[in-house]
Amino acid sequence: MVVTGETRPHRDVVSFVRRSARMNPSQERAWRHHRAAYLVDVARGPMSTSVAPQAAVDWAEVFGRTAPLLVEIGAGNGDSLVATAAAHPDVDVIGFEVFEPSMASTVGKLAAQGLTNARLVLADGVQGLRWLVAPASLEAVHMFFPDPWHKARHHKRRLVSPATCSLVADRLRPGGVFRLATDWEDYALTMREVLDASPLTRVHEGWAPRFEERPMTKYEARGIAAGRTVYDLCYRR
Repeated sequence: MVVTGETRPHRDVVSFVRRSARMNPSQERAWRHHRAAYLVDVARGPMSTSVAPQAAVDWAEVFGRTAPLLVEIGAGNGDSLVATAAAHPDVDVIGFEVFEPSMASTVGKLAAQGLTNARLVLADGVQGLRWLVAPASLEAVHMFFPDPWHKARHHKRRLVSPATCSLVADRLRPGGVFRLATDWEDYALTMREVLDASPLTRVHEGWAPRFEERPMTKYEARGIAAGRTVYDLCYRR
């Protein structure tokens, strides 16, 4: 039987694919014991990782203080986010990530160090930035090693796009910075081209020096071992 008149949820083009949510025992323990301290629940759109339009979060209430805000889009296993939170106790760090096992790893690392200035949102980072962060409110946005989506037909899924860069520019305060890194040359060149055409201003004449606060992750080390060059970019509102 053919059913007509149904309204299906609109699927935005996203920069990720859903993977297995299976956690290892360490992740399960961290998720069970520490999730409540770090995870911020938000109103959902039609998909499990989407954010409802006009959803809002009072970050000063969430953190219990008013402090500079930093967002990391695609926080992964939390290596960079945890290092940033530990190095800057005066800054509140918000991480967007779509994979629960990765978030569980981050939660475990934050709890192990007793850090209180970081929170996580299980959601598409672009939607989170659009609906949960106020204009001109961020000190910095970090986006390290986004999926390069190598095939040309998948380039529309690349996270660094004109729309995303305009959104980041709007959410940064004047003087705020957007830091990025990738180990794929073609994506690095595309990033620079898109960012140069955005409302943001390139900080360095060429590639940015490696951001010293970004820890060397297993992913980055594997790329270097495979002969790839890591390209850092830094832009300012």
